[in-house]
Amino acid sequence: QVQLVESGGGSVQAGGSLRLSCAASGASIREFSMAWFRQAPGKEREGVAGIVSSGSRIYVDSVRGQFTVSRDSAKDTLYLEMDRLKPEDPAKYYCATVDRPYELSLLPTLFECWGQGTQVTVSS
Repeated sequence: QVQLVESGGGSVQAGGSLRLSCAASGASIREFSMAWFRQAPGKEREGVAGIVSSGSRIYVDSVRGQFTVSRDSAKDTLYLEMDRLKPEDPAKYYCATVDRPYELSLLPTLFECWGQGTQVTVSS
């Protein structure tokens, strides 16, 4: 059973940057597909960025060029580098994984294992 723990959230001024991490334990995620999601109060959970075992990536249009997803398979860790944060980016950010190597998707229902989330706040 894979367990995911996110970290790196916090409060930042608009235009600033944050780097989120998601550490996996319990099993190697080398052959898993992984993704970041976010959910703001009163809104549905939204897929933000995903990466498969080969390194191919997918982004939601609103963050393409602003966020970068990466993974360190040796450390079983997923990252999300968030630059030029905007007032519309605050949310609780979750990482998720699925035991399939080429699931390049941001559909929440396809992912099986979720972390508890880390809060991101952006002040103007």
